[in-house]
Amino acid sequence: MLLESKAIFLTGGGSGIGSECALAYARDGALVAIADVNRQSAEDTAHAAGRDCIALSCDVADGASIETALKAACAQFGRLDAVHNNAGIASPSKTLDQTSEQEWDDLMRVNVKSVYWTTRFALPALRETRGTILNTASMVGMIGQSIHAAYTATKGAMIALTKSMALDYAPLGIRVNAICPAGVWTPTLEQWCSEQPDQKTIRKYLDEIHALGYCPRGDVIADAAVFLLSQKARFLTGCILPVSGGAELGYRR
Repeated sequence: MLLESKAIFLTGGGSGIGSECALAYARDGALVAIADVNRQSAEDTAHAAGRDCIALSCDVADGASIETALKAACAQFGRLDAVHNNAGIASPSKTLDQTSEQEWDDLMRVNVKSVYWTTRFALPALRETRGTILNTASMVGMIGQSIHAAYTATKGAMIALTKSMALDYAPLGIRVNAICPAGVWTPTLEQWCSEQPDQKTIRKYLDEIHALGYCPRGDVIADAAVFLLSQKARFLTGCILPVSGGAELGYRR
């Protein structure tokens, strides 16, 4: 029970990696506020996770929505030990010059500005508990990706934010880390696959980019996230942790 009685605010918890994290956190004893723009998905995950979890409507592109959801989580649990910034979007799969201004702005609001809002509104509660912040970044923010410019920019920004936040909040005893998946089978990845030029070979490609030979489900990310939010990781901050099956390790035959 690595997270026993820890109160966690999780964005994008209704599906994909977020849902797997919610279930893993609950199994390890946490109280989880599952925030999602899709209220029904959040409720389904909360029901599966157990009675110590709540579902909250939250649009992370809207600061007022985040503030309301965080206040509800703190009122429910009486404390806040962790914020996991997991909500994100990945479309469109385009080069920068082909990306519209609206697409750029949407990606930046959801993937990056949401971290600004959660940090502003959660910091007073996290100061009291000497809590922790976890950001779901991506390997593409470290190594790049073709035909996905705006998305990779948001994940690179999240990685840089993680490092600066870790330095800023270390004097408060607040740890800030990021987790970097490569490919993970989620609805978002399925959407990305549908936008690729050669859909016949894309699944084989996703298996082969991982040195361990397969593209995983979200449970592998959730297990690492449990560790990063727990006291087992008490001396880790500013860590950008690849959970990537070795996808970044270099040339492979």
